[in-house]
Amino acid sequence: MKKRWHNFKIHREWEIIGELKAKQGDVWRLFRILSEFVQGFDLLSEIGPSVTFFGSSRFTPENPYYRKAYETAYLFGKEGYTIVTGGGPGIMEAANKGAKEAGAESIGLQIDIPTEAGKNPYTTKSLLFKHFFVRKVMLLRYALGYVIFPGGYGTFDELFEALTLMQTKKMYPFPILLFGSEYWKPLVHFMRHTMVEFGTIGDDDLNFFQIVDDPEEAVEIINRFVLEKSKHFGESFYVNPKFVKFLRRLREKYERS
Repeated sequence: MKKRWHNFKIHREWEIIGELKAKQGDVWRLFRILSEFVQGFDLLSEIGPSVTFFGSSRFTPENPYYRKAYETAYLFGKEGYTIVTGGGPGIMEAANKGAKEAGAESIGLQIDIPTEAGKNPYTTKSLLFKHFFVRKVMLLRYALGYVIFPGGYGTFDELFEALTLMQTKKMYPFPILLFGSEYWKPLVHFMRHTMVEFGTIGDDDLNFFQIVDDPEEAVEIINRFVLEKSKHFGESFYVNPKFVKFLRRLREKYERS
């Protein structure tokens, strides 16, 4: 009986040690998560007006959508927007390249996974994240619009995260542009004719996004949105002085046209 009790005590002591180590690990994990948020907020709060690009990491420079992403980001960069991407290859690389060659700020928010090892060479500033959810907050938090090219699970995750936040009024509605009608129309058809008909979303939920195929149209939509938003909130809404300068240039452009 004494030996059995002794063995029980030893087993329980190891359990307690294991629990303490697990709790200690959780505490350090919390600090790492917090540090990623702090770094992200510190970098992105100073970048001025920005547009976030999403899309597949698998597209090569020969892919038509790679070329369209480059062209679209280039036009946004010339307009004065900072371009933010996930910092990886494919569509992200194309968008960062377009921004950099337009002379604009080109931000890459990388994720620490094997399939996206190493940042693309076209970022002017970058951060590396361990946690997907922190990175996703940063990709969405400061953008004036989202341009979403064809992509896989990660792209769909980011798209539906944004749609959910807008649907639940946790985030102010910004333009979500689905670039490439050939790719996105089947999804929209499913949403309209299955999700709406089953009652899992409403008709109004389809108004949070629109499909585009032309880079100039994408720029025009977000420019018009920014101008309308500024009329509603006024310049006081934009605390960052870069926003004020950008907004004045944008107003002058449309007043002349």
